[in-house]
Amino acid sequence: MDADCAVSELLELYPAAYLRFYRRRDPRAYRARPETLALLEHLAASGPLTIAEATRHFDRSQSSTSEIVARLVRRGLLARIADERNRRRHLVWLTAKGRAVVEVERQVLSPELVAAAMTRLSATEREGLIRGLRALVEAASARHDAATQKGHP
Repeated sequence: MDADCAVSELLELYPAAYLRFYRRRDPRAYRARPETLALLEHLAASGPLTIAEATRHFDRSQSSTSEIVARLVRRGLLARIADERNRRRHLVWLTAKGRAVVEVERQVLSPELVAAAMTRLSATEREGLIRGLRALVEAASARHDAATQKGHP
């Protein structure tokens, strides 16, 4: 199959796969607001931060950031911890509950729906699917890395 045919096939199949495997959220479950999720995601990637560091990173006011953090501490998603290098400073960090929210929010596809479909594939088909998706992601990453090195976003 040439690249043009593969592109057409993927563009046709992807929406169907997305619709079949999209993770439907329980309407009663906690849904993080975009600014909340951004803070949780940033902490997951960067590690503990002070309120001042989070304020600078998100270009928000100190009071706005403090309010978001206080709300997340009350919900049990963040904890304030003493900075071991400077006891007067406090850091905010994800609790186990906060890490679980980040993990769930990152899921686009339903693990249960994907698992059910995967059991209907042979081991060879599963391996081929994973190998193909990995190759596609790696090819896109290589292109992005090359463009970044040339100064293009």
